[in-house]
Amino acid sequence: MKIEIIFFFAAILIVGAFLLIIIEISKKQTKKIDIEKYRVKWLEIQNQINRDNNQANALAILNADKLLDHCLKDLGYSGLTMAERLKGVNRKLSDKPEVWRAHKLRNQVAHEIDMQITYDQARWAIKVYKKALKELGAI
Repeated sequence: MKIEIIFFFAAILIVGAFLLIIIEISKKQTKKIDIEKYRVKWLEIQNQINRDNNQANALAILNADKLLDHCLKDLGYSGLTMAERLKGVNRKLSDKPEVWRAHKLRNQVAHEIDMQITYDQARWAIKVYKKALKELGAI
């Protein structure tokens, strides 16, 4: 009877150890992002904004959106488009509607002829993208 109890507890310990090993291995396989790469790119984007250059402001928004999309891909969010990947982000973004607004502004920049981006619009969008990238752990 005692030996059966000993074997029972030994089996529990072995299974527990096996589960811990699996958990540690899966943690190591989770996607990691290169924070330094993202910070360098982010500084380049912030430096693009210019009070007197609407084209530079539009380019900054396009690049910020692109950087967020790369971040979502690097973190393993699935989808064929940025919009699909953004839908998969649940609790990591505190203000997802603002990110959607910034993404829609980006779409206007990309698809509308002669879309003019003001300095204030660019600053707002860049602020939204920065917050999202911070919350995702990229910068």
